[in-house]
Amino acid sequence: MRRIRVAAAQLGPIQKAETREQVVARMIALMDEAAGKEGGKGADFIVYPELALTTFFPRWYHADRAEADEWFEAQMPGPQTQPLFDRAREHGMAMSFGYAELTPDGHHFNTSILVDKSGAIVGKYRKIHLPGHDEFDEERAFQHLEKRYFEPGDLGFPVWRMLGGIFGMCICNDRRWPETYRVMGLQGVEMVVLGFNTPSVNSQKGEEGIEQRMFHHRLSLQAGAYQNATWVVAVAKAGSEDGHHLMGGTMIVDPDGFIVAQLGHEDDGVLVHDCDLDATRFGKETIFDFARHRRIEHYGLITERVGAEPPPE
Repeated sequence: MRRIRVAAAQLGPIQKAETREQVVARMIALMDEAAGKEGGKGADFIVYPELALTTFFPRWYHADRAEADEWFEAQMPGPQTQPLFDRAREHGMAMSFGYAELTPDGHHFNTSILVDKSGAIVGKYRKIHLPGHDEFDEERAFQHLEKRYFEPGDLGFPVWRMLGGIFGMCICNDRRWPETYRVMGLQGVEMVVLGFNTPSVNSQKGEEGIEQRMFHHRLSLQAGAYQNATWVVAVAKAGSEDGHHLMGGTMIVDPDGFIVAQLGHEDDGVLVHDCDLDATRFGKETIFDFARHRRIEHYGLITERVGAEPPPE
């Protein structure tokens, strides 16, 4: 078995007034907890949410888009985040977390990184499926301005070798798109890690509340895991941020699509589970043996067409 101990480190709400230092201290506390779980044998790998360092700022409208730059990180690690990297290296723990990235040449991305046990960044992913809108929308119950503050990711869906396995990343809305998992599945991914900040109510459909949104959350994770024979580790930032509620739903899904562990609250908390990467082999060698069963000559529309085009009447 290639067993790794994974800690899904959920964060409760981060209020607008909280500093980076305060948030990093909370992340370190969760890491310390994960390091001492299960009779002293700590986690090998800790996963934090999307935009782990700040409140979910795309709910706030800035007429001058540059005013939102205060939420972005111009370097990683920087002075405020270096203590997190230092503690991870002390524990010998790999990690992944999301943040708003401002590149040296002025580009803005919703980003997640993969950090090995030595504290070195070994992988970077930039969110591709950006939800929401780019201008103030009076018809919405609240704003969701990711398309205003972020550019679509430009790195694709790569995977990386780490901890004796093959790991990939995606972020929040990416989990709803089957192409996300399949592109990584075609690279042999064995664990997909993702963070999310998901409002508990649909801003354009008020009757769609937390029960329906949690159903679709689970459905997306379980389908992606099963159809690509991969572990999926999904980690929430949850609770009420300055009056805006984010749902929980931190969970770990096995390569057969079963939820094997989940948190039932919306506070800071650590969910630890032993994941055998060899458990991905059966699915990859049988029903989802892509080399034997895929028929790419029939899949052309997936990359040729963006929007749906019904047949002529």
